[in-house]
Amino acid sequence: MRWRRLRRIFAEQAVGYAFVGPFIVGFLAFTLIPVAVSFYLSWTEYDVFSPPRWIGADNYEKMFTDDPKYWKSVYVTFSYVAASVPLRLAFALFVAMLLNTSTRAIGVYRTVYYLPSIIGGSVAVSIMWRNLFGDDGVVNKALQALGLEPVRWFGDPTAALWMLILLSVWQFGSSMLIFLAGLKNIPSIYYEAAQVDGAGPVQRFVRITLPLLSPIVLFNLIMQTIAAFMTFVPAYIITKGEGSPLDGTLLYSLYLFRQAFVFSHMGYASAMAWVMLVVVGALTALLFVTSRYWVHYEAKGGGRA
Repeated sequence: MRWRRLRRIFAEQAVGYAFVGPFIVGFLAFTLIPVAVSFYLSWTEYDVFSPPRWIGADNYEKMFTDDPKYWKSVYVTFSYVAASVPLRLAFALFVAMLLNTSTRAIGVYRTVYYLPSIIGGSVAVSIMWRNLFGDDGVVNKALQALGLEPVRWFGDPTAALWMLILLSVWQFGSSMLIFLAGLKNIPSIYYEAAQVDGAGPVQRFVRITLPLLSPIVLFNLIMQTIAAFMTFVPAYIITKGEGSPLDGTLLYSLYLFRQAFVFSHMGYASAMAWVMLVVVGALTALLFVTSRYWVHYEAKGGGRA
Protein backbone atom coordinates (compact mmCIF):
# COMPACT_ATOMS: atom_id res chain seq x y z
CA MET A 1 0.00 0.00 0.00
CA ARG A 2 2.81 2.31 0.93
CA TRP A 3 4.74 1.50 -2.26
CA ARG A 4 1.66 2.20 -4.37
CA ARG A 5 1.28 5.57 -2.71
CA LEU A 6 4.95 6.44 -3.32
CA ARG A 7 4.72 5.36 -6.98
CA ARG A 8 1.60 7.46 -7.43
CA ILE A 9 3.29 10.51 -5.90
CA PHE A 10 6.40 10.00 -8.06
CA ALA A 11 4.27 9.61 -11.21
CA GLU A 12 2.45 12.84 -10.42
CA GLN A 13 5.72 14.72 -9.88
CA ALA A 14 7.80 13.06 -12.60
CA VAL A 15 7.52 16.01 -14.96
CA GLY A 16 8.76 18.36 -12.27
CA TYR A 17 11.73 16.11 -11.47
CA ALA A 18 12.55 15.91 -15.20
CA PHE A 19 12.76 19.70 -15.42
CA VAL A 20 14.83 20.27 -12.26
CA GLY A 21 16.98 17.16 -12.81
CA PRO A 22 19.56 18.79 -15.14
CA PHE A 23 19.96 21.71 -12.74
CA ILE A 24 20.47 19.41 -9.75
CA VAL A 25 23.03 17.31 -11.63
CA GLY A 26 24.84 20.42 -12.87
CA PHE A 27 24.79 22.00 -9.40
CA LEU A 28 26.25 18.89 -7.80
CA ALA A 29 28.85 18.26 -10.53
CA PHE A 30 30.04 21.81 -11.17
CA THR A 31 29.35 23.66 -7.92
CA LEU A 32 28.82 21.70 -4.71
CA ILE A 33 31.38 18.91 -5.28
CA PRO A 34 34.13 21.28 -6.59
CA VAL A 35 33.54 23.57 -3.61
CA ALA A 36 33.90 20.65 -1.19
CA VAL A 37 37.05 19.42 -2.99
CA SER A 38 38.48 22.94 -2.93
CA PHE A 39 37.94 23.17 0.83
CA TYR A 40 39.76 19.85 1.33
CA LEU A 41 42.65 20.87 -0.95
CA SER A 42 43.10 24.12 0.98
CA TRP A 43 44.48 21.99 3.85
CA THR A 44 46.87 20.06 1.61
CA GLU A 45 49.94 20.47 -0.56
CA TYR A 46 48.85 19.55 -4.06
CA ASP A 47 50.65 20.09 -7.37
CA VAL A 48 48.26 18.13 -9.64
CA PHE A 49 50.97 15.61 -10.58
CA SER A 50 51.10 13.83 -7.20
CA PRO A 51 48.42 12.98 -4.61
CA PRO A 52 47.43 15.70 -2.13
CA ARG A 53 49.46 15.69 1.12
CA TRP A 54 47.71 16.86 4.29
CA ILE A 55 49.61 19.79 5.86
CA GLY A 56 46.93 21.25 8.12
CA ALA A 57 46.78 25.05 8.32
CA ASP A 58 50.23 25.63 6.74
CA ASN A 59 48.72 27.21 3.61
CA TYR A 60 46.78 29.74 5.71
CA GLU A 61 49.78 30.40 7.96
CA LYS A 62 52.06 31.02 4.96
CA MET A 63 49.45 33.29 3.41
CA PHE A 64 49.21 35.57 6.44
CA THR A 65 52.81 35.49 7.70
CA ASP A 66 55.24 34.55 4.92
CA ASP A 67 54.01 35.83 1.57
CA PRO A 68 54.56 39.54 0.87
CA LYS A 69 53.05 39.19 -2.60
CA TYR A 70 49.81 37.98 -1.04
CA TRP A 71 49.46 41.18 0.97
CA LYS A 72 50.43 43.20 -2.09
CA SER A 73 47.57 41.56 -4.01
CA VAL A 74 45.21 42.30 -1.09
CA TYR A 75 46.25 45.97 -1.10
CA VAL A 76 45.88 46.26 -4.90
CA THR A 77 42.48 44.54 -4.84
CA PHE A 78 41.03 46.70 -2.05
CA SER A 79 42.36 49.83 -3.77
CA TYR A 80 40.74 48.71 -7.01
CA VAL A 81 37.40 47.92 -5.33
CA ALA A 82 37.36 51.14 -3.27
CA ALA A 83 37.94 53.29 -6.37
CA SER A 84 36.13 51.43 -9.14
CA VAL A 85 32.82 50.58 -7.43
CA PRO A 86 31.83 54.12 -6.28
CA LEU A 87 33.00 55.67 -9.58
CA ARG A 88 31.13 53.09 -11.61
CA LEU A 89 27.90 53.48 -9.63
CA ALA A 90 28.08 57.28 -9.68
CA PHE A 91 28.66 57.35 -13.44
CA ALA A 92 25.90 54.78 -14.03
CA LEU A 93 23.43 56.84 -11.97
CA PHE A 94 24.45 60.04 -13.78
CA VAL A 95 23.87 58.48 -17.22
CA ALA A 96 20.61 56.86 -16.05
CA MET A 97 19.28 60.26 -14.99
CA LEU A 98 20.25 61.71 -18.36
CA LEU A 99 18.42 58.90 -20.13
CA ASN A 100 15.38 59.22 -17.86
CA THR A 101 14.01 61.90 -20.12
CA SER A 102 11.40 61.94 -22.83
CA THR A 103 13.11 62.32 -26.20
CA ARG A 104 12.30 60.64 -29.50
CA ALA A 105 15.65 58.82 -29.84
CA ILE A 106 15.86 57.68 -26.22
CA GLY A 107 15.81 53.99 -27.24
CA VAL A 108 18.84 54.49 -29.47
CA TYR A 109 20.70 56.35 -26.73
CA ARG A 110 20.03 53.55 -24.20
CA THR A 111 21.28 50.93 -26.64
CA VAL A 112 24.45 52.87 -27.40
CA TYR A 113 25.20 53.44 -23.72
CA TYR A 114 24.65 49.76 -22.91
CA LEU A 115 26.94 48.46 -25.67
CA PRO A 116 30.13 48.73 -23.55
CA SER A 117 28.65 46.26 -21.07
CA ILE A 118 27.91 43.71 -23.76
CA ILE A 119 31.50 43.57 -24.91
CA GLY A 120 33.17 45.25 -21.92
CA GLY A 121 34.67 42.20 -20.23
CA SER A 122 35.87 40.41 -23.32
CA VAL A 123 39.42 39.62 -24.27
CA ALA A 124 39.13 41.78 -27.41
CA VAL A 125 38.16 44.87 -25.41
CA SER A 126 41.00 44.30 -22.97
CA ILE A 127 43.45 44.20 -25.90
CA MET A 128 41.85 47.33 -27.32
CA TRP A 129 42.21 49.01 -23.92
CA ARG A 130 45.88 48.04 -23.82
CA ASN A 131 46.44 49.66 -27.24
CA LEU A 132 44.51 52.80 -26.28
CA PHE A 133 46.74 53.33 -23.23
CA GLY A 134 50.04 52.46 -24.92
CA ASP A 135 52.87 54.97 -25.01
CA ASP A 136 51.77 55.98 -28.53
CA GLY A 137 48.09 55.26 -27.91
CA VAL A 138 45.09 57.48 -28.42
CA VAL A 139 44.90 58.49 -24.74
CA ASN A 140 48.45 59.85 -24.64
CA LYS A 141 47.96 61.64 -27.98
CA ALA A 142 44.82 63.26 -26.57
CA LEU A 143 46.73 64.36 -23.46
CA GLN A 144 49.48 65.85 -25.64
CA ALA A 145 46.86 67.65 -27.75
CA LEU A 146 45.61 69.27 -24.52
CA GLY A 147 49.14 70.37 -23.64
CA LEU A 148 49.63 67.72 -20.94
CA GLU A 149 52.51 65.32 -20.46
CA PRO A 150 51.91 61.75 -21.68
CA VAL A 151 51.53 59.09 -18.98
CA ARG A 152 53.55 55.86 -18.91
CA TRP A 153 50.53 53.70 -18.14
CA PHE A 154 52.54 50.48 -18.24
CA GLY A 155 55.57 51.85 -16.39
CA ASP A 156 53.89 53.34 -13.32
CA PRO A 157 52.04 50.98 -10.90
CA THR A 158 49.52 53.65 -9.88
CA ALA A 159 48.78 54.66 -13.49
CA ALA A 160 48.40 51.01 -14.51
CA LEU A 161 45.88 50.39 -11.73
CA TRP A 162 43.90 53.48 -12.75
CA MET A 163 43.85 52.12 -16.30
CA LEU A 164 42.01 49.04 -14.96
CA ILE A 165 39.70 51.23 -12.87
CA LEU A 166 38.75 53.29 -15.93
CA LEU A 167 37.97 50.10 -17.83
CA SER A 168 35.69 49.05 -14.98
CA VAL A 169 33.89 52.41 -15.01
CA TRP A 170 33.45 52.08 -18.78
CA GLN A 171 31.44 48.89 -18.15
CA PHE A 172 28.63 50.77 -16.41
CA GLY A 173 25.76 49.59 -18.64
CA SER A 174 24.20 46.90 -16.43
CA SER A 175 24.13 49.15 -13.35
CA MET A 176 22.79 52.00 -15.46
CA LEU A 177 19.85 49.93 -16.70
CA ILE A 178 18.92 48.91 -13.15
CA PHE A 179 19.12 52.54 -11.99
CA LEU A 180 17.00 53.57 -14.97
CA ALA A 181 14.33 51.02 -14.07
CA GLY A 182 14.33 52.35 -10.50
CA LEU A 183 14.01 55.95 -11.67
CA LYS A 184 11.01 55.00 -13.81
CA ASN A 185 9.24 53.65 -10.71
CA ILE A 186 9.45 56.93 -8.79
CA PRO A 187 6.04 58.65 -9.09
CA SER A 188 6.29 62.03 -10.80
CA ILE A 189 3.79 63.46 -8.32
CA TYR A 190 6.58 63.65 -5.72
CA TYR A 191 8.66 65.91 -7.98
CA GLU A 192 5.64 68.04 -8.87
CA ALA A 193 4.80 68.55 -5.19
CA ALA A 194 8.44 69.41 -4.43
CA GLN A 195 8.51 71.96 -7.25
CA VAL A 196 5.34 73.58 -5.89
CA ASP A 197 7.10 73.87 -2.53
CA GLY A 198 10.06 75.57 -4.22
CA ALA A 199 12.60 72.70 -4.07
CA GLY A 200 15.48 73.00 -6.54
CA PRO A 201 17.05 70.18 -8.60
CA VAL A 202 19.64 69.38 -5.93
CA GLN A 203 17.03 69.25 -3.15
CA ARG A 204 14.77 67.03 -5.28
CA PHE A 205 17.70 64.68 -5.96
CA VAL A 206 18.76 64.50 -2.31
CA ARG A 207 15.32 64.34 -0.69
CA ILE A 208 13.35 62.36 -3.28
CA THR A 209 15.51 60.53 -5.80
CA LEU A 210 18.21 59.16 -3.51
CA PRO A 211 15.89 57.90 -0.70
CA LEU A 212 13.49 56.20 -3.11
CA LEU A 213 16.37 54.79 -5.13
CA SER A 214 18.33 53.54 -2.09
CA PRO A 215 17.18 49.86 -2.41
CA ILE A 216 18.48 49.91 -6.00
CA VAL A 217 21.73 51.50 -4.81
CA LEU A 218 22.13 48.73 -2.24
CA PHE A 219 21.55 46.02 -4.86
CA ASN A 220 24.00 47.57 -7.32
CA LEU A 221 26.55 48.19 -4.58
CA ILE A 222 26.54 44.55 -3.49
CA MET A 223 26.62 43.13 -7.02
CA GLN A 224 29.37 45.46 -8.22
CA THR A 225 31.46 44.91 -5.09
CA ILE A 226 31.37 41.14 -5.61
CA ALA A 227 32.15 41.57 -9.32
CA ALA A 228 35.08 43.89 -8.55
CA PHE A 229 36.64 41.35 -6.18
CA MET A 230 36.35 38.73 -8.96
CA THR A 231 37.89 40.89 -11.71
CA PHE A 232 40.42 38.82 -13.63
CA VAL A 233 40.28 39.03 -17.44
CA PRO A 234 41.30 42.71 -17.88
CA ALA A 235 44.25 42.39 -15.47
CA TYR A 236 45.37 39.15 -17.10
CA ILE A 237 45.15 40.41 -20.68
CA ILE A 238 46.46 43.95 -20.19
CA THR A 239 49.44 42.90 -18.04
CA LYS A 240 50.04 39.63 -19.91
CA GLY A 241 49.23 37.62 -16.79
CA GLU A 242 51.99 39.11 -14.63
CA GLY A 243 50.30 41.92 -12.69
CA SER A 244 53.01 44.33 -13.85
CA PRO A 245 54.54 46.84 -13.36
CA LEU A 246 55.99 46.06 -9.91
CA ASP A 247 52.86 44.06 -9.02
CA GLY A 248 50.84 47.27 -9.30
CA THR A 249 47.95 45.43 -11.00
CA LEU A 250 48.33 42.11 -9.19
CA LEU A 251 44.67 41.65 -8.31
CA TYR A 252 43.78 38.90 -5.86
CA SER A 253 42.16 36.71 -8.51
CA LEU A 254 45.19 37.10 -10.79
CA TYR A 255 47.60 36.08 -8.01
CA LEU A 256 45.32 33.15 -7.17
CA PHE A 257 45.39 32.08 -10.82
CA ARG A 258 49.21 32.31 -10.94
CA GLN A 259 49.55 30.20 -7.80
CA ALA A 260 47.20 27.55 -9.20
CA PHE A 261 48.11 27.32 -12.88
CA VAL A 262 51.60 28.86 -13.18
CA PHE A 263 53.25 27.52 -10.01
CA SER A 264 50.94 24.46 -9.61
CA HIS A 265 50.22 25.33 -5.96
CA MET A 266 46.63 24.11 -6.04
CA GLY A 267 46.36 23.75 -2.27
CA TYR A 268 47.62 27.27 -1.64
CA ALA A 269 45.33 28.67 -4.34
CA SER A 270 42.35 26.87 -2.79
CA ALA A 271 43.16 28.43 0.59
CA MET A 272 43.31 31.86 -1.07
CA ALA A 273 39.91 31.23 -2.67
CA TRP A 274 38.33 30.39 0.69
CA VAL A 275 39.77 33.48 2.33
CA MET A 276 38.38 35.56 -0.52
CA LEU A 277 34.96 33.92 -0.06
CA VAL A 278 34.95 34.73 3.65
CA VAL A 279 36.02 38.36 3.07
CA VAL A 280 33.43 38.98 0.34
CA GLY A 281 30.73 37.30 2.47
CA ALA A 282 31.65 39.46 5.47
CA LEU A 283 31.57 42.66 3.41
CA THR A 284 28.19 41.69 1.94
CA ALA A 285 26.80 41.00 5.41
CA LEU A 286 28.18 44.35 6.61
CA LEU A 287 26.39 46.14 3.76
CA PHE A 288 23.13 44.40 4.66
CA VAL A 289 23.48 45.27 8.35
CA THR A 290 24.30 48.94 7.71
CA SER A 291 21.57 49.24 5.09
CA ARG A 292 18.94 49.70 7.82
CA TYR A 293 20.41 53.16 8.45
CA TRP A 294 20.44 54.46 4.87
CA VAL A 295 18.08 52.35 2.74
CA HIS A 296 14.48 53.54 2.54
CA TYR A 297 11.76 50.95 2.02
CA GLU A 298 8.32 52.31 1.36
CA ALA A 299 5.84 50.73 3.77
CA LYS A 300 2.09 51.09 3.70
CA GLY A 301 2.31 54.02 6.08
CA GLY A 302 5.08 55.68 4.13
CA GLY A 303 7.73 54.97 6.78
CA ARG A 304 10.56 52.49 6.94
CA ALA A 305 9.71 48.83 6.77
